[in-house]
Amino acid sequence: MLKKQAKYHLGQIVRHRKHPFRGVIFDVDAMFANTDEWYNAIPEDSRPLKDQPYYHLLAENEQSFYVAYVSEQNLVADHSGEPVDHPDLDDMFGPFENGHYPHQLQLN
Repeated sequence: MLKKQAKYHLGQIVRHRKHPFRGVIFDVDAMFANTDEWYNAIPEDSRPLKDQPYYHLLAENEQSFYVAYVSEQNLVADHSGEPVDHPDLDDMFGPFENGHYPHQLQLN
């Protein structure tokens, strides 16, 4: 059984290592829990390992807002001090404070 603790936490702002987007973590899977079709769509030489935490993000880039699913190896903490503007943030989190978003509602 996998017993790895997630490096990042709910409400934390992170950035993708390779792609120009950032987001707020709203859920964490202990290991890959998406479809094989999704995984196989990633070019083989860029595919992250499945045996690591994967994060659900309310993500943004310069053009849009969306939900992203990203492996831990492809994330870094965002220390910009800038809030994220995703329109769904208010549904899950309280106001931005001290570089993160506090939980607003109970998640199961």
